[in-house]
Amino acid sequence: MQVVGIIGSGYWGKNLVRTFNALNTVNLKYVADVSADSLELISRNYPDIQTTEEYRAILDDDDVTAVVIGAPAVLHYEIAREAINAGKHVFVEKPFTLDVGHARELVALADEKNLKLMVGHLLLYHPCITAIKEQIQKGEIGDLYYLYSQRLNLGKVRKDENALLSFAPHDISVALHLMGNSPVSVSACGKCYLQKDIEDVVFLTMNFPDNKIAHVHVSWLDPHKIRRTTVVGSQKMIVFDDMEPREKIRVYDKGIEKATEYGSYGEFLSLRDGNIFIPAVKMAEPLMIECKHFIDCIENDRVPVSDGRNGLIVTQVLDAGQKSLKSGGNPIMID
Repeated sequence: MQVVGIIGSGYWGKNLVRTFNALNTVNLKYVADVSADSLELISRNYPDIQTTEEYRAILDDDDVTAVVIGAPAVLHYEIAREAINAGKHVFVEKPFTLDVGHARELVALADEKNLKLMVGHLLLYHPCITAIKEQIQKGEIGDLYYLYSQRLNLGKVRKDENALLSFAPHDISVALHLMGNSPVSVSACGKCYLQKDIEDVVFLTMNFPDNKIAHVHVSWLDPHKIRRTTVVGSQKMIVFDDMEPREKIRVYDKGIEKATEYGSYGEFLSLRDGNIFIPAVKMAEPLMIECKHFIDCIENDRVPVSDGRNGLIVTQVLDAGQKSLKSGGNPIMID
């Protein structure tokens, strides 16, 4: 059984506490937070968990095997580095870090210490994303041409980060996962309407090898609440709409076919309009799947789907996107 400590029990951290506490392979021994009110709430709901305002008390406990970091993003690097140096496996919420150099350092440090490092890219554990990935791997959609995602809403407006940093990590991680590759360049454009120097709407484009492309549209200044990903292949197309209560995935047997013999250009390209298929996907809470996966990787020495390298690439894309935004949309190459 893994002995776990959670650092940060605020807006999202309390969900991590609930989920890890429900796992029968985990002894959630500690929760740390600088907020006395948050700790009081934890103590009231989970009286068996020890609470502390000093997170280093968790790192100093030799019984603790894994640390879960749900603290503010500006503290991720510092806490994760201390935890790895203390010999703990680490799960850190998104964004992994705010600096590419820091992300590289954490990946190298975890490798050196032979410890698991996992980033909380939650959508990679959504059963629908898993189903889409399986369709792509089986060749059901033919060659993957491009994909695009929309993450839109009216609010919640952030004051310390733009829409790219706040919303896009989820969709960037999904694009990387479905493409099965890293982008070679990133470009982004956006505008600040509500606050100075904080983009409310961002359009980010990733260019991949083999002429593939992925586009991400994020905004907290939009009349619709949309959480949708569209994948276009040479044979079929898939739409994942996370706002749908039940039928979240639709597979469209549509495409454009090229004739081997033709008399005119119009005969060369012909539309194919087939059936719409709604696959049955067994739903489960993505956060529960994600937390179980972290513990399973520790106990069975497996590489997490959203490991440190995945977190590093997402951080690189975000960094390139920020640079492209400030340069007026110029493409930024990815190292």
